Amino acid sequence: QVRLVESGGGLVQPGGSLRLSCAASGFAFSKFDMNWYRQTPEKERELVATITNTGGSTNYADSVKGRFTISRDNVRNTVYLQMNGLKPEDTAVYYCNAHWVFLLRNYDYWGQGTQVTVSS
Repeated sequence: QVRLVESGGGLVQPGGSLRLSCAASGFAFSKFDMNWYRQTPEKERELVATITNTGGSTNYADSVKGRFTISRDNVRNTVYLQMNGLKPEDTAVYYCNAHWVFLLRNYDYWGQGTQVTVSS
């Protein structure tokens, strides 16, 4: 059974930090690129950060560059999102996504999301 379980969300003051984790099971984690998305009721789901299957390359949305860092551990089958310098506009539900393209077919798995609230 495929599972992606996010944790680490919560309430933090502006300027603070949080570290999100996403534990994967039930599929070949090391084959998949991993992404963090976020969504608010007012906006469409936004791609925040991406890391390739080996961890050799990362990409970030302009809004989080220099503040967020994505990493992964292919032994523990876990991807992380270190969030520093948090701003109120970072408030959202954060989702972990696993993505793999094989023989022209897309494989996408999603977690249930974890709430991040940045407020004083």
